[in-house]
Amino acid sequence: MEFIRRPIERQIMSLTGLSLGQLDLENPKGDPGLFGPTSISWQVHGDFTSMLIGGISALMLQALHPLALAGVWDHSNFRQDMLGRLRRTGQFISGTTFGSTKDANWLIDKVRTIHLQVVGTGLDGRAYAASDPELLTWVHVAEVSNFLAAHLRYRNPQLSGADQDRYYDEIALVAERLGATNVPRSRQQIAEYLQRIRPHLLCDERSHEVMRLLLHAPAPSVLAKPFGALMMQAGIELLPDWASAQLGLYQRPLTKKLVRAGVNSTAPLLRWAVRNGSVQRARRRMGLG
Repeated sequence: MEFIRRPIERQIMSLTGLSLGQLDLENPKGDPGLFGPTSISWQVHGDFTSMLIGGISALMLQALHPLALAGVWDHSNFRQDMLGRLRRTGQFISGTTFGSTKDANWLIDKVRTIHLQVVGTGLDGRAYAASDPELLTWVHVAEVSNFLAAHLRYRNPQLSGADQDRYYDEIALVAERLGATNVPRSRQQIAEYLQRIRPHLLCDERSHEVMRLLLHAPAPSVLAKPFGALMMQAGIELLPDWASAQLGLYQRPLTKKLVRAGVNSTAPLLRWAVRNGSVQRARRRMGLG
């Protein structure tokens, strides 16, 4: 079955931050990094399929914040290099979750430095800065709430409420190291935060353009095209109803069922194929096989 397994794994790895070749997740031996193998963060971030779906949904949700979107719009080449942005984001998440302490610190310092250069004025005339603690908290919440939602839907729906809260509590460390403040650390705090911020979110012409770019992003290969289309629809289906309504992304009930069925039939194949992903490399660093 290697003739099937290898090309699938190769395609998956090409989408991840590991393809950038800057991190050695297998060394130094015994270094647990920021979280370690017993953390809930390793569980939630260890599944490629659910993380990709959660990441797509998070990008869509983030497009509703005019100042956060302005920073990306003015200072990123995502419109020309969507895959490159996916890889860089993936590198940060996998490196801070599964990397050595040194590599995790390097990534956090690198992003903090980049954020200091991302300043400007939004379409409504308000100034923005990527280092703004409130914007950092928004980006963090949009990401981790969707990562966990995807994990619960497609990987482990039995994850206990206590472990869900533990995940939010653990992963807040990265946001705080980046400069975020008042970071929610439980399901209740996440829900309250999203309720508070909703009046400040809007869907404008830039939001619609981000949706268009995401939905029509070219696949890295013919093999990956149907998979990418399914993941995109799964990202839409994962959005909270209020967010999909704001973005004008509607799916019929039958479509939602077909998307979930498609992911649930595809994910086991992808999990079988990947033997050298971030979590597997980190486990080898810890002597866990």
